Amino acid sequence: MSDFTHRSVIITGGATLIGAAVAEAFVVAGATVTVLDIDGARGSALAARLGERVHFIETDITDDDQLESAVGECQARFGGVDCLINLACSYLDEGQASSRADWLKALDINIVSAVMAARAVRPLMCKRGGGAIVNFSSISAQVAQTGRWLYPASKAAIKHLTRSMALDYAGDGIRVNAVSPGWTWSRVIDEVSAGNREKADRVAADFHMLGRLGNPQEVAAVVLFLCSDQASFVTGADYAVDGGYSALGPEQREPAIAKLAG
Repeated sequence: MSDFTHRSVIITGGATLIGAAVAEAFVVAGATVTVLDIDGARGSALAARLGERVHFIETDITDDDQLESAVGECQARFGGVDCLINLACSYLDEGQASSRADWLKALDINIVSAVMAARAVRPLMCKRGGGAIVNFSSISAQVAQTGRWLYPASKAAIKHLTRSMALDYAGDGIRVNAVSPGWTWSRVIDEVSAGNREKADRVAADFHMLGRLGNPQEVAAVVLFLCSDQASFVTGADYAVDGGYSALGPEQREPAIAKLAG
């Protein structure tokens, strides 16, 4: 993988399990990392664990003043911005029962804030001669999921936003791609499963070809690749990091025809 020494990375939602793995991957590759998150305790703990090349700023990314201030602080501390990882998202979703306020909040966090973050870093990337942006979509962007409307809709929008952003930023030398993780050991799955990774793998097995959840580090590795020089001709793409989830049909991993004879 490319050496990221002297490169500066901003990660929104970086205090999550996946965000922490992404931050660590960039640090190991030599980058400096600015983590933006509303979770002050987890963000501070992450920065303390990863060392002086990680700077945490408690930030509400739906507040443009806070977002602009955080980007400016990153510029002052690390001299610029080379990569932006739009990872922060809301899981607020009551399906058809969701209120207008819920819709506006979820879309503000999951889509609009990603746009505002990209707009904020674009001039700084241009000063460096280009850069890379990775937006987080999801397997939820392309399938119907019972009782979920807001999250899948917002992730589908992110996927298309990535294409539009890639087109309009190409002239600046800024590549824009997306990743679509499958079920990954994340803060949400950790909480819902009460920390039972074995159970979570068992539940996920039938609809992932690899028969398990993904690890945060496996998602981070693809993000790192998309920001690296090895991906210099990759833009406007969406990478499935999903253990084969999106390639499976409704029959899943179990042979359906055999069940007819059962």
